[in-house]
Amino acid sequence: MCGIVGAVGLAGCSETLLDSLKRLEYRGYDSSGIVTQQDGGLIMNRAVGKLVNLQEVMRQQPLPGSAGIGHTRGATHGGVSERNAHPHIAAGKVAIVHNGIIENHASLREELQANGHSFDSETDSEVLAHLFHHAFENGMSPQEAGVYVISQIEGTFGFAAMHADHPDMMIVGRNASPLAVGLGEEASFVGSDAAALAHLTRNIIYLKDFDFAIIRPDSVDVFDATGTPVNREIVIVAASPGIVDKGGYRHYMEKEIHEQPEAIAHTLAAMTGADGKLTTPIGRDDLAGINGIVMLAAGTSHYASMVARYWIESIARVPVACEVASEYRYRNPVTSAYTTAIAISQSGESLDTLMAMRHAGEAGLKTIGLVNVDGSTIAREADIVMPTRAGPEIGVASTKAFTAQLTALLSFSIALAEARSEITAARRDELHNHIQRLPSLVGKTLGLFDQIRPVAHSLMGARSALYLGRDVLFPVALEGALKLKELSYIHAEGFASGEMKHGPIALIEKGLPVIALLAADEVMGKAASNLQEASARGARIILVTEECAADTVDFADTTITVPDVDPVLAPLLLTIPVQILAYLTAFEKGTDVDQPRNLAKSVTVE
Repeated sequence: MCGIVGAVGLAGCSETLLDSLKRLEYRGYDSSGIVTQQDGGLIMNRAVGKLVNLQEVMRQQPLPGSAGIGHTRGATHGGVSERNAHPHIAAGKVAIVHNGIIENHASLREELQANGHSFDSETDSEVLAHLFHHAFENGMSPQEAGVYVISQIEGTFGFAAMHADHPDMMIVGRNASPLAVGLGEEASFVGSDAAALAHLTRNIIYLKDFDFAIIRPDSVDVFDATGTPVNREIVIVAASPGIVDKGGYRHYMEKEIHEQPEAIAHTLAAMTGADGKLTTPIGRDDLAGINGIVMLAAGTSHYASMVARYWIESIARVPVACEVASEYRYRNPVTSAYTTAIAISQSGESLDTLMAMRHAGEAGLKTIGLVNVDGSTIAREADIVMPTRAGPEIGVASTKAFTAQLTALLSFSIALAEARSEITAARRDELHNHIQRLPSLVGKTLGLFDQIRPVAHSLMGARSALYLGRDVLFPVALEGALKLKELSYIHAEGFASGEMKHGPIALIEKGLPVIALLAADEVMGKAASNLQEASARGARIILVTEECAADTVDFADTTITVPDVDPVLAPLLLTIPVQILAYLTAFEKGTDVDQPRNLAKSVTVE
């Protein structure tokens, strides 16, 4: 959960590195730092907290030099402190930045200490600096040093290393942690993703697992773990849009909530063929051959997969399993019932999801990557890419990426049903027409901010809250609870409404906020009855529903309504008030909406 940048051959590189770190701060904001080479030595600035703190240090103590590396950290091993901030320097000679987890760091540290190495931090990462120092002190060439270090470490890594005696040279490597090398006209670059480099160059090399590269201003030499030279394709990435601003909104999250009509429209356009029908990147014959799907995701993307399970099973009549990506490969799953795996990730870099997708592919399943970032690792490794077009999402808590995922998955469900002859032409056209109205309906729903604000204010003092939903709205309840606890640090749990009586009802006490999601569908009456049980025990019912169903629960303390919609589309529309409620509650409490504590946008460690 860290961001890495580096440059060689770029005069005054520290300012460029700082600018690139701004594009990666979503990866971690516990601390940051930059080191550059100058006059045969290494000079470094580090700061605890957000990148603005490093900016102030850099303003007071500029770092000259034409080669340097930078890092923004989300802490894993070792507490949040300046001594644990990256870069790490060994013996004043070797500087490193690292993303990942070195699983054998304790034994390596013990061995290095026995050989006279002195450590300054508590991190697992610092062992890399000392391994490189050991290699160079023993006369190894840069190529030999790369082979040596990679042979010694176990775990995941993306790293960049510099040596004071080797100006304008950098060694970088990766295993299961994204790393991109950029080729400029007179300089070379490295970053955790291409977005960090796209303002510097469009020519990118993506390293593969256990690759390392020796980078110089005018050359990039790539090797495998044995030191054998290998060729990696140069990919042309899109030009950089520049640093994304807030567009006049108070927070990125607020802006991204308001961008959902556009995100949905763009995603729909990507899922619509030349004939105007919903389509997928998968051919009709291949769609018809899908007889079982396993969905692999984490966090909000996992809840998107759970919504999609209802759609795919009910519309296309294909069985679906929704797997928590971090658990999937470790339980030795039986895959014979499935032909296809769909890996869902906004960033396309979530390590848990990537490893789960790889496991599914090795088991013989065709893999589909549903991602929002072109060129991401999942996009590159999946057999087929199904893109969302939400645009850059900066806020850590996902909003527009979630609704874009739902849009793509609903379109996929309908196309799958048509290919399998499980849907009539009339119903297909009906759903298509409803889906095309989604951007406008979401736009209308965004007018609820003023109505929801007093509800959010009333939640400020709550210690906990329950979210309830039935059928396809159960995953939306889970997502709502996640948003509230991510942003406002209020304990919240989501439950299937019918399950409340099987245990969670014990939590009901007078005044407990219960946010209830209700659609005008076949289970509406049962869901309303479940809510009556909570109300009878003193819960404060906050009902989120369609206009036509508002009178179904006449005992609600507060009712928030969205426009009427086909029940299939209800999860998309009812998600919006849930997002707004979480955002406004966090805003009222004064928490950091865009960068909640302990969280990162892209989780690239296990």
